[in-house]
Amino acid sequence: MKNTICILAFAAAIPFANAQVKPVAKSNYRSKVWVADQGNGTYKNPVLNADYSDPDAIRVGDDFYLVSSSFEDIPGLPVLYSKDLVNWRIIGHALLRQPPFDHFDIPRHGDGVWAPALRYYKGEFYLYYPDPDYGIYLIKAKNAAGSWSNPVMVYAGKGLIDPCPLMDDDGQMYLVHGFAGSRAGIKSVIAVNKLNADGTKVTDAGVIVYDGHETDPTIEGPKFYKRNGYYYIFAPAGGVPTGWQLVLRSKNIYGPYERKVVMDQGKTTVNGPHQGAWVTTQTGEDWFLHFQDKEQYGRVVHLQPMVWKNNWPVIGTDKDGDGKGEPVMVYKKPNVGKTYPIETPVESDEFNGTTLGLQWQWMANAQASWYYMNPGKGALRLYSGKMPEGAKNLWGAGNVLLQKFMADEFAATTKMTFTPNVKLEEKAGLAIMGFSYAGIAVKNKKDGVYLVFDHCKDADKGNAEEEKTIAKLDKPTIWLRVKVSVGAKCDFSYSTDGQTFINVGETFQAEVGRWIGAKVGIFCTRDTQINDSGYADFDWFRVTPIDR
Repeated sequence: MKNTICILAFAAAIPFANAQVKPVAKSNYRSKVWVADQGNGTYKNPVLNADYSDPDAIRVGDDFYLVSSSFEDIPGLPVLYSKDLVNWRIIGHALLRQPPFDHFDIPRHGDGVWAPALRYYKGEFYLYYPDPDYGIYLIKAKNAAGSWSNPVMVYAGKGLIDPCPLMDDDGQMYLVHGFAGSRAGIKSVIAVNKLNADGTKVTDAGVIVYDGHETDPTIEGPKFYKRNGYYYIFAPAGGVPTGWQLVLRSKNIYGPYERKVVMDQGKTTVNGPHQGAWVTTQTGEDWFLHFQDKEQYGRVVHLQPMVWKNNWPVIGTDKDGDGKGEPVMVYKKPNVGKTYPIETPVESDEFNGTTLGLQWQWMANAQASWYYMNPGKGALRLYSGKMPEGAKNLWGAGNVLLQKFMADEFAATTKMTFTPNVKLEEKAGLAIMGFSYAGIAVKNKKDGVYLVFDHCKDADKGNAEEEKTIAKLDKPTIWLRVKVSVGAKCDFSYSTDGQTFINVGETFQAEVGRWIGAKVGIFCTRDTQINDSGYADFDWFRVTPIDR
C-alpha cells in the first residue's frame, strides 16, 4: 500500500479491525497522588509518573498497549493498556518466571529484562526482549493480558540488547538491535539481522548499519518502522540522563542511513528525552511515548505530539522551525474519536483478592512458600523466608515485595500483624529499597517483640545493616508508614492505634537501584533455618498524599 506504515504487519500504527483482543475489566482506579488527565481535554506529563523504563507501545484497533523493561523484578515485562494514550492501567505481565530459572531464583540486580519491543502479527502479540547475558528472546500471546508463551531464544549471545522486529513488504522479517559494551565489548552501533518466516530465529550473522561513535555515542534502544518507502530507526543517543532522540532513515534496509536529531531537551526541564515508541491514532494523529530519567523516581513516561515534515518526524514542539522539537509539559489529549474516563495504574491494595495486585514485584523468581493470600482475613500473609546463602543484607533477599514510586510526593501506610516463630529471630516491615535502603520493622527477640529502624548504606556492596531499637511492643498489630517528599526524602513513622504516628530515625535519602528507581514495599525475613516459619499479615497497603 502506498503512503502507509509497515511495521511487521505487526503494526504499531495500523488498526486491526479483525483483532479479537479482550483486556481485563476496567479497574476505574484513580491515583490520589498523580493523575495525568486534567479533565479538561488536556494532559500533563509524565503520563506515567513511575519507572516504566524503555517503553514500547502499539495500537491494535482502538486499543493501545505498552510494555517496559523489568530487569530482575518478577513478574516481569509489565503490560499496560489504554484507550487514549493518557489514561493507563496494568493488565498483566508477560514474564511470570525469568529463565534461566536457577540463575534468577536469587536477586540479579540490573540483569534480566532490558528494553523490549511489542508488535502484533496475524492475530498474536509478539514481544521480543533481551537478556544482556544470554540473548534475545521471543514470547507470544493471543491476548496481551495473558497468558504468554514460554520464552524462545531467537538470538543467543552476550551483549545483544534492545531488539525490534520489522516485516518488509516482501514478507522478509528483520530484527534491529544494539550492543551492551559491558558484555559485547562494543557499543554505539546498531545492527540488523534477518529472521526466519515466523520470527523465532535469526538466520544470518547480521550487518552493522549505523556507527554512532563520532556523532551519537551510546546509541541504543532502536525501534524499526517503514513509511513511504523509507526504513526508519528511532533510537536514543548521548546517554540516558543527557541524550537526545535520533531518527535514522534510508531507502535500503542496510543503509546508508541519514541521521537527524528530532527531539532534545531544548529549554525545558525534561532531561534526556528519548527512547520510546511512535504510535498513530485511529484519526491519523502521530504521537511518541518516551522516558525521562528522574533518578530516584526512575524513568518516567512522557507523551509527545509528533508530525511528519519532508519524511522526517518532528517530536514535541518545534518553536524555531528547525525540525527538532522539545518536550511539552501540558498539551491537548490525543484525538481517538471518543472521550474515556480517567484511570491510573493501581497503587493501593486491600489484599482482599486471591492473587497479588499487578503493581507488586519480587526481587527474584517467586516461590510458593513466600506468601499466602488469606481470603478469610482479607490479608496478605508473608512467611519469614530464610535469607539466601551469602546474602549480606536485604539487597540479597528475593522475597522482598515492592512497587515503583508513583509520584514525586506520596505516603505509603500498611497495617501489619506479626506472628513470629518464638524459636527464631524474624523481622517484618516496610522498606524503601535502592543501592542503600531503610525501613521500619518489627523483630522477634528472645525476650519479646521490638520495633526497629533499619538502615543499610551501599547495600549493593555487601555492607552490614545498621539496626536501631525504637521500642518494645506489647501488641502484635502495628501501623507502619513512610512519607516520600520532593527529592525522594523519606521519613518513617509508626502507630499503635492507627491514628497517632510517631516519627522514627533520621530522614532517609532514597537512592536508585541498578538501572531502576527506588521502590517501596514490604518484607518478612529470617536468618536461620528451622522446620517452620513465623509470618506477618498485611491487612492493606494504601498510597495517599502526604500531610502538610
